[in-house]
Amino acid sequence: MNYRKLATMAAAIATSATMAAQGWPAAYEGVMLQGFYWNSYDATNWKNLESQADELSQYFKLIWIPQSGNCGAESMGYDPLYWFDNYKSAFGSEQELRSMIKTFKQKGLATIADVVINHRKSQYSMVDFPKETYKGNTYQLFSTDICHDDCNGTTAQWAAQNGCQLSQNNDTGDGVDFARDLDHKSANVQNCVKAYLDFLLNDLGYSGVRYDMVKGYSPEFTATYNLAAKPQFSVGEYFDYNKQAVANWISATTADGAIQSAAFDFPLRNAVRDAVNNNKWSKLSQGGLATDPTMSRYAVTFVENHDTQVRSDAQQDPVRTDTLAANAFILAMPGTPCVFLPHWTAYKAEIKNMILLRNLAGINSQSAWTQNESYTRQYVFTTTGTKGKLLAAIGASAADYTPATAGWALAAEGKNYRYFLEKTLETAWTSLPSGTYYGTPSTTLRSISATEGAKIAYTIDGTTPSASSTAVDNGTAIALPEGDYTMKMALIEGGRVWGLTERQYSIKSFKPYQITVNVNIDQVGWTEMNVWSWGGDGSHATTATAWPGDKMTTTQELGGKQWYTLTYTMNTNDDYVNFVFNANDGKDQTENVQNVNQTSFFEITAAKDENGHRKVQNVTSQYVSAISTPVCDNAATTLHPTLVTSLDGRTIRRFTTHVPATNATQGLPHGIYIVDGKKIAK
Repeated sequence: MNYRKLATMAAAIATSATMAAQGWPAAYEGVMLQGFYWNSYDATNWKNLESQADELSQYFKLIWIPQSGNCGAESMGYDPLYWFDNYKSAFGSEQELRSMIKTFKQKGLATIADVVINHRKSQYSMVDFPKETYKGNTYQLFSTDICHDDCNGTTAQWAAQNGCQLSQNNDTGDGVDFARDLDHKSANVQNCVKAYLDFLLNDLGYSGVRYDMVKGYSPEFTATYNLAAKPQFSVGEYFDYNKQAVANWISATTADGAIQSAAFDFPLRNAVRDAVNNNKWSKLSQGGLATDPTMSRYAVTFVENHDTQVRSDAQQDPVRTDTLAANAFILAMPGTPCVFLPHWTAYKAEIKNMILLRNLAGINSQSAWTQNESYTRQYVFTTTGTKGKLLAAIGASAADYTPATAGWALAAEGKNYRYFLEKTLETAWTSLPSGTYYGTPSTTLRSISATEGAKIAYTIDGTTPSASSTAVDNGTAIALPEGDYTMKMALIEGGRVWGLTERQYSIKSFKPYQITVNVNIDQVGWTEMNVWSWGGDGSHATTATAWPGDKMTTTQELGGKQWYTLTYTMNTNDDYVNFVFNANDGKDQTENVQNVNQTSFFEITAAKDENGHRKVQNVTSQYVSAISTPVCDNAATTLHPTLVTSLDGRTIRRFTTHVPATNATQGLPHGIYIVDGKKIAK
C-alpha cells in the first residue's frame, strides 16, 4: 500500500473533527519514554529515575512509569490491591514517588500513570477488597462489583458456596484469571475509579494515564472516566494488530463530540516487527494509525514494550534485531513515539540525536509524510515538520542511499538507517549529543547548509566560533578531549559565521575498580547468612544456581562490630550490584538493596516492611575508611583546584579551579563523595 498524505486537506479534516478532544493534544511534538521493562525493579526504582531527571527532560516530554500502587508483594503492578492506601510499590515508597513526579514536572517532564482498572486483586478471599479512605470518603469494592462471569464462572461458584453475590452483569470485554474482573456498569465501581483517577492526577501529580488492557471493558467507560478526570494525556492499550480494530476503539471513546483517548499503535509495531525480523523492509509500507492522517494524532507508536520483549517467563513477540533502525523509523514518523527503556540505555547517544533532529525539523503527531521508495532492502520516506523536512532511509541498504534530488544534507547515520535534512535549515550539527562519555569518544561534524563548501568552525573553551576558529570540512570526525566543557559549532564560509549549535560534554576516563560490601547482623541475631546478588553488567550473579544463594563466610572487625564482607568489581561506569541477604534457608530475608556501586556498610534491622522482609540501614557514612580532617590556614587566600574522589580513593572529577561542593558533585549518582578532603553526602 502506498500511503501519501495531502497535507492541507488532511490536517484541516483532522483538526476540525477533533478540536475539542481531551484524549491527546493536537499536533503534539513530544516524545515519550516507557521508563520500565519487565522486572525492572532496580532500573525503575523511583529514586533512580528521579536522579536522571535532568538528562531525560532534555529529550522526553512524557515518561510512562509502572503502576505505582501496593500489590501486597513484589509485582510489576498488574495485580493491584490498593488504590489509595499503603502506597508503597516494588519501585519505592509513596514519598519517593511524589518526589520523583514533582521533580519531573519542575523540569517539564510529565508523568503517565499506568492505570489497571479492568481487574483487581482481592485481599483475603476471592471477593474481599480493602476499605480505603480518600479526601475523607470511604471507598471499597464489594462482591457485587465483580462481573458475573468472572473466571468463566469459577468465582460465581465460589460465591454461591460462601453466601456471596456477584454482579448480575457479565463482563463487557475480555477477562483475566489471576484477579477479579470489575463490572464497570456498577455505579460503585465507577465512583471508585473516578476517585482513584482524581487521586492519581490531582494528589500524586500525574499528568496523564495509560489504561491497561482496555479490551477488558467497553470503550464507553474510558470516555466516562476521562470526562470526569480530564487527564492531559490518555492512551489505551488495545493490544491488537488489526488497524481497523484499534481505530474503532479510539472512535468509540468519543463523548461530548470529541475523542477521549489515544491508543498504542500496535498495527504499526506489527509492520516494524515483520520488516526487521524478516529483513523485508518494504513491510514498513503496511502502515498503522500513525500513517493515517485521520488517526495519527491519537497514535502512540513504539518498537517494543514489556509485553512484547523476551521475558524470563515467555518468549513473547520481540523485534529480534535492528532495534536502532526500528527506532529511527518511528522517530521520523508522525504519531507520538514511545521509546522503550532498554533501547534508550543501549543506544542513548543515537536516540538522543534522532530526537534532536525530529525536533529540529518540527515533526509532530500530525505531520504530513510521503513514501518515496519501498523495496525489500530499503524503505524511504519524507516527513514535513513545521520547520523543515526530514528524509529517512531505513533498511539493509540504507548506508548506500543518497537522495535523488539536491537540497538534502546527511544529518545522521547508523546501522541500517540514514537521516537527511533539508539544507535550508542552515545549521552546524554533530553526531554526539550532550552527555557524559567515557574513554576517547569522537564526534562527526556536519554542515546542514545550502551554501556550497560551508565548513564547521568549533571551540571548546566557551567562546563563540569565529572566522579565526579551527574549521573542518563537512563529515570530519574529531576526538573529544577529557574534561567538562561546552562545545560550540557554527557554519563558516568566506568569513561569514552562522548556524550555531552547542553541546555540553563531560568526557571521563574509566578503569575497573573494586568495592567491598559489608553487612552486620547483630540486630537480628542470625548465626549465619546467605546472599543473593544480581544486576549491573551481568557479572555479579551468585555462584549458586538456586535460592537462597551463596553462604557468606568472610568477616572483618570494625568499630567494635563484626561485618560479613563481599568484594565485587565494577566493570563499567554505570555498573552496580543488587542484593537480598537471608538466613534460615531463605525463610528470613531482607528487602532489596539496590544500585550499590561503591564500598558500603549495611546493618540488617529487626524492623520489617509490609512484605515481611527485614529492613536494611545504610550506615556507610559512619564506617568509611578514616579520612583525615584537612588543616586549613585561615590566613590563606588561595583555594586549590577541586578534586572529587570516591570512598575507595578513585578520582571521579578533577577541576582546574576551585568550585563549591554542590557544583562539583552535580549530576553524580546519590552517594558519599570526598570533595577537597571532606565527606559529602549527595
